[in-house]
Amino acid sequence: MKLPIISYGDPILKRKGETIEKDYPDLPQLVADMFETMYAAHGVGLAAPQIGRSIRLFVIDASPYEEDEPGLANFKKVFINAELVDEEGEKWLFNEGCLSIPDIREDVSRYPIIHVRYRDEHWVEHEDKFDGLAARIIQHEYDHIEGKLFTDKLSPLRKAMIKSKLDSISRGQVDVDYKMKFPASKKRKR
Repeated sequence: MKLPIISYGDPILKRKGETIEKDYPDLPQLVADMFETMYAAHGVGLAAPQIGRSIRLFVIDASPYEEDEPGLANFKKVFINAELVDEEGEKWLFNEGCLSIPDIREDVSRYPIIHVRYRDEHWVEHEDKFDGLAARIIQHEYDHIEGKLFTDKLSPLRKAMIKSKLDSISRGQVDVDYKMKFPASKKRKR
């Protein structure tokens, strides 16, 4: 089932996600719904806070980047209770966007190599090293479960320059081809 994506301005996006247990209600269905929602919105990652659940769960499918990095073919993963163990290398800029912040893309600096401990959808524990675009996507989604957005990494000047666009998104004044949910205190206008 396609779920509505929570927009910028909703407080749930700024809340740190809670650790979940193996018996979390309907976990397999939630994971399937998150993938379906992500694909319908043409994303490569989706975190549970973006669908209104303040838990430590995100899904990614980096295969759209396989032309840039052949190792990303079939790179589809579920991260439950992820912990960023280590980051290494010299940070690099890459233009990022977010399904919760449509129509805004900015250059964000992130580490090229990360070590992550997490459980998969079968509750198997992993500790893996990721690099390149996979590491970047994972870091972006990991930020979501930590209550951070890519816009938090921008300079004060850059944030000031996009403030009116961000305000418009939080008011629902954005045109997207997927379902979104806007902060309750604000009415959506078209």
